[in-house]
Amino acid sequence: MSCDPDVLKSVPLFALLDEDETAVLAAQVERKTFAARERIYKVGDAKGQAYVMLSGKVRVTTVDEDQQEVIVDEPAPGEFFGFASMLEQTAHRTTAIAIDETSCLEVSRDDISALLSRKPHAGMDLLTALGRQLHSVQELVRTRATRNPNELIETEATFAERIADGVARFGGSWTFIISFGVLMIIYASINIALRGKAWDPYPFILLNLFLSMLAAIQAPVIMMSQNRQDTKDRLRGELDYDVNRRAASDIQGLARKLNQLDEKIDDVGSLLRGTSAR
Repeated sequence: MSCDPDVLKSVPLFALLDEDETAVLAAQVERKTFAARERIYKVGDAKGQAYVMLSGKVRVTTVDEDQQEVIVDEPAPGEFFGFASMLEQTAHRTTAIAIDETSCLEVSRDDISALLSRKPHAGMDLLTALGRQLHSVQELVRTRATRNPNELIETEATFAERIADGVARFGGSWTFIISFGVLMIIYASINIALRGKAWDPYPFILLNLFLSMLAAIQAPVIMMSQNRQDTKDRLRGELDYDVNRRAASDIQGLARKLNQLDEKIDDVGSLLRGTSAR
C-alpha cells in the first residue's frame, strides 16, 4: 500500500524534504507490514529492494564459513537495511526476519534516484547511513572471533589426548618437581637406614630402572602435547588471517558503494547546475 507523507517526515533520511518532494516520494514507496517471525528477504533474493524501519523489530543475519549464524544488524526505527544490495542491484547477501510485527517502507533504486534529483543534499544522509553500516561491520569484525582455537581443540580432543595434556601439564610444574624430589629422598633414606635388609641398596639399581621407565613413557606423552600445541598455534594463525581477510573484503565493498553513491550525487548535482545555468 502507498505511504502517508507524514510517515516519511518521521524518517531522518527524508526529514529534509519539502512538502511537494515528500508527496512525490510517498507516491513511489510502499509501506509493508510483516508478521512476527516472517521473513522479509533471504540470502540470494534478487529483488534488490531496501527497507526503512518504521516500527517493530527486525534482525539481519548472515551465515559465515563455519555455517554459524551471525547477527549483522538490528536496525532501529528510521534506519535502513538491505541498502547495499539495492544500490548495487545485486542479490541480497543477508537474511532479514521480523522478530515482532513490523512495519517498513520498501524503497527501490528508482525511488532514491528520484529523491536525489529533487534533493541532492539528501545524499549526505545516505552517506551517513552507509557510514553507520561500515562502523557496524568494523565492530562486528573486532568483537567476533569466528572460532576459538582453544575451544575447537578441546572439543575435538580424544580421551588419550586429554591425558597427554594432563601429564605434560603436571610434569612441567613445580608440584611435580618438589613431589618427585621428596619421594626420591624418602626412598633413598629408607634404603640407607635398612642397610643389609634394604630391598634396593646403594647405588639404587631398582630406582634407576623405575626412573628409566618413567622417562621412556613421559617423553612421548610430552611430545604428543607439544604437537597439540603446535596445532593450536597453526589454527590460531589461520583464524587471524581469515578474520583480516573478511574485514578487508567488507571494508572494500562498503568503500566501493560509497564511491558509487558519491559519483551518483555528483552527476545529479552537475545536471541540476546545468539546468539552472540554462
